[in-house]
Amino acid sequence: MAGKMTDKNELFERMPVPAALAKMAIPTVISQLITLVYNIADTWFIGQTDNPYMVAASSLVLTVFLMTTALANLFGVGGGSLVVRLLGAREEEEARKVASLSLVMAAGGALAFSLICLVFMDPLLRLLGASDNTIGYARQYLLFVVVIGGLPTVLSNTMSAILRNVGFSKEAGFGLGLGGVLNVLLDPLFMFVLLPAGYEVMGAAIATMLSNFVAFGYFLLTYRRVKKDSILALPRRIERIRRDSMGSIFSVGVPAAMSLLLYDLTNMVINRLSSTHGDIELAAIGIVLKVERLPLNIGVGICLGMMPLIAYNYATGNHKRMKAFFSGARLAGIVVSVLCVALYRIFAPWIIRAFISDGATVGFGTEFLQARCFATPFMFLSFHMVHFMQAIDRGKCSLWLAVIRQLCLNIPMLFLLNRLFGMSGIVWTQMTADAINVVISYIIYSRVIRTVRK
Repeated sequence: MAGKMTDKNELFERMPVPAALAKMAIPTVISQLITLVYNIADTWFIGQTDNPYMVAASSLVLTVFLMTTALANLFGVGGGSLVVRLLGAREEEEARKVASLSLVMAAGGALAFSLICLVFMDPLLRLLGASDNTIGYARQYLLFVVVIGGLPTVLSNTMSAILRNVGFSKEAGFGLGLGGVLNVLLDPLFMFVLLPAGYEVMGAAIATMLSNFVAFGYFLLTYRRVKKDSILALPRRIERIRRDSMGSIFSVGVPAAMSLLLYDLTNMVINRLSSTHGDIELAAIGIVLKVERLPLNIGVGICLGMMPLIAYNYATGNHKRMKAFFSGARLAGIVVSVLCVALYRIFAPWIIRAFISDGATVGFGTEFLQARCFATPFMFLSFHMVHFMQAIDRGKCSLWLAVIRQLCLNIPMLFLLNRLFGMSGIVWTQMTADAINVVISYIIYSRVIRTVRK
């Protein structure tokens, strides 16, 4: 086993910081953008029906679909970040076992979640804000995307995260990108050709499900191909790992999953509160929540590329190089965020109209996007800090950051500002909450970094 990662040592230890960060982040950013495209594609193609109830239904199910990503974070981020720290400590055999067990646990979690969604489908959708106008479409989308497609979705994202953490960022990004491109191609085929009118939501869901199965097949083949050059292999049995390793998977993985679940919970609250103002407002905010993910997905790609580099150098004790990766990623993310604020302020009407031509929905969507875009830089700085804490095995800190951001700031302010200002309050909550959260995050960071130096 010794020496399998020698070719990757140059990337982690000696390559110039900008070049190493670019090598890891660019493929990840591209895959995040393609993933965003296929998420937006469903909304765009559904929007071509000019049926706001279909758009609202797909937006409701998106919050459940994000829970599959949370499961992938639990074992992909938790296991993957531990794997790269073990490689930095030259414990390759334990790293192999952790990578294998992470996939087994991800598969078990995905199957359990899909079964729960099947059994409690209608109560779940009603809880999320589905009305009599939207619940039929929401059932179609949830069945294919989550109940049937949950397993390949979770395993694809978990395998991608582990591949990226051992230095195969290009392969990790290509697999997710492949699923995204295929989804965009299959959407119109199933929605407007193979299925009859009225089943466009089901067509979009089937296209998403099939694309995730294809991506999963790619990752199975990739694992077999990289076996000779890495510690990765498809599980043949349930591995036994050290107790401290199991604890580390969950100490980082649980906060990573909870961070996304709390974000998802916030979107559920937004949808629920927005639905009380009307289905048109719900459809408009659903489009905005997807459109604003352009800078956020780029930021996530930068952070995901940053994490293995920080984790490895943290494990080797090279704190100077670790901080250089942290600062470089932060600068790149801020530049992207500020640029997107300017673009959204100027082109908001045309962006919303690209999804749906209904005049009322376009009007609300334009207003919502032009307001929410100001939150983008603060949102990036918030989850950039969370990713840093996860990389250096400070799972408890990352969990506290997520709890403060969503449970202490965002969600209470959504209820308060909605009561005071209606939909305008919902729209402006994100910027207000994240601006406060950034200040708190850097106070916590200053204390953590002093501990790291010691």
